[in-house]
Amino acid sequence: MTQTPEFVLDRVFDAPRDFVWRAWTDPELVSRWYGPGVETIIHEYTLKTGGAWKNEMRFGDKSMFSIMEFEEVTPPEKMVWRHSSSDADWNVVSNSMMPEWPKTLLTTVTFTEEHGKTKVRLSQVPLNATKEEEAAFAATMANMDGGWSKGFAIIDEILAEMK
Repeated sequence: MTQTPEFVLDRVFDAPRDFVWRAWTDPELVSRWYGPGVETIIHEYTLKTGGAWKNEMRFGDKSMFSIMEFEEVTPPEKMVWRHSSSDADWNVVSNSMMPEWPKTLLTTVTFTEEHGKTKVRLSQVPLNATKEEEAAFAATMANMDGGWSKGFAIIDEILAEMK
């Protein structure tokens, strides 16, 4: 039996945990850094266990939709959500731009404060994925930190504004 691939990204932000938590949980701030280089529209952001984050990323005249359903929200320490590709009506579907991509990822983000700085650990694993979807995820993992890192650089800018 093979192990499910897991993407892990650790990042330390030079800001208190409350500031970093806010950058991840205030929809106005999230729309600034999530999906860098595209227009991000948040249609709903209900931050609570059982709540949803409905997200649209516009690439010119095309849109990619996703729905994140919060499994756990423990302010300011942890968020866990099921991150799924969706259609415009928020139904879980295959990703229109990458059909072999897993329909759903389990995403866990933890926030640990140390000496006025905050360590963020982001983990994503395919959930109920086929072998082909897991293989597509594993093949893409090496490049995933690039997109997240660009978003994290924008978080650095947001945190500087908060000081």
